[in-house]
Amino acid sequence: MTTATAPAPGLTFDRTGFDALLAAHPAPDWVTGRRRAALEALAALGLPDRRSENWMRTDLRMFKPQAWALRAAPAAAAAMPEGLLAAAIAAGETAADFSFDDAPRPAAATPLAGRFASLDGHVLRDEVAPALAARGVVFGAADRVLADHAAALAPHWFSVIDAQSDWFAALHAAFHRASAVLYVPAGVRVTEPLHVLSAISAGGVDTSHVLVVLGDGAEATLLTETAGGGPAGSAGGFHCGGTEIVVGRGAFLRMVNLQNWNTGVWHFARQKAVVHENGRLQWTLGALGSRVSQVAQDVALAGRGADAQVNGVMFTEGRQHLVYNTLQHHEAPGCKSDLLYKGALQDRSRLVWRGMIKVDKAAQKTDGYQRNDNLMLSTEARADSIPGLEIEADDVRCTHGATSGRVDAEQVFYAQARGLTADEAARLVVAGFFQQVFDRITIPPVREALARAVTSRIRRIA
Repeated sequence: MTTATAPAPGLTFDRTGFDALLAAHPAPDWVTGRRRAALEALAALGLPDRRSENWMRTDLRMFKPQAWALRAAPAAAAAMPEGLLAAAIAAGETAADFSFDDAPRPAAATPLAGRFASLDGHVLRDEVAPALAARGVVFGAADRVLADHAAALAPHWFSVIDAQSDWFAALHAAFHRASAVLYVPAGVRVTEPLHVLSAISAGGVDTSHVLVVLGDGAEATLLTETAGGGPAGSAGGFHCGGTEIVVGRGAFLRMVNLQNWNTGVWHFARQKAVVHENGRLQWTLGALGSRVSQVAQDVALAGRGADAQVNGVMFTEGRQHLVYNTLQHHEAPGCKSDLLYKGALQDRSRLVWRGMIKVDKAAQKTDGYQRNDNLMLSTEARADSIPGLEIEADDVRCTHGATSGRVDAEQVFYAQARGLTADEAARLVVAGFFQQVFDRITIPPVREALARAVTSRIRRIA
């Protein structure tokens, strides 16, 4: 792998760049104050090292912070990708096919209720259906909405994740740009999905943030995805982002997060959801791209009866190195969490999943489950599965498991004996391996798009 090249002219990650960012993006004092606190923390922090459990399997020696800067404008020749999920929905079923109720809807219903897109940290698209806005739904650029909706958003903006937990978290909190917000008032049900796309051109930087707040009894579907950046060995790209989710009492959120960077991108993210009493969260994560990924995905079950289902689909190739640390934190009694991560690896790639179910003393009657399965498509690939339990309550049901194995040669032979080529047989076996996760995705176009994206990457079984 080559080191990152010198950045394009832009805003550097220091006080000079910070002051220029504030000048270009005026914000309420409470937003600026949180930025400044993160900047102070950043100055006192260094890059994470291998003494930390979450970082001990991530090699940062080739990452050079000084090689990256926020671009003053998107690259002139850059083309904005549409996004895998948005394209799948536009070409597939209408929103009527996966709404929250069974009421008939007109065939011409708008597939997406809102769209937000950014390139190299600059907002290119920011729109929401007028009918939703009239019902109090807020969706769009943070620069636009935070000032007008401080009462609903200020308690959660950079308060769900720990903005000072490490160097990358502090950098993101201080220098976030082209961020998106979704707020659904209590009792409002948004039947059509909303879409957020963050993209970079070769050598670009993205520091976008996503905040989702659902009021009591609200329902919504949000699709977020990333795309672009250079291929392995090129200038690549740098993403340092965050996601905060708040699900109110009795609310239901379906969240899909697809990481689909090109294989030259450094990807760092902190993602956390808080689910309140009787709230429900279905969170689906796809991890297909990047050169190196280091992601923390946390779910806090903060109210009695909260329910979270977390689904992960991961596929690696080449020399990709992806690390995902998950936490299911049961803080209240009578909650349920169900996590299923599946990964397939080819070439010399590596996947690391480290999962923890943490049960507080007050969280009696907890039902927690986590599982990670990995399918090895190459003798040189490596998967590390590290499940864990930390239980302080005495009336719980918590289970975990992990498996790693090779493709069954007899399955491939059986498929070939019925006329399939070796490549077709491999794709069939891998599709069957992921089917358990795909079956849990309740949005048909998303399910089909992820399946196609995974199987299209399979070249051979070594």
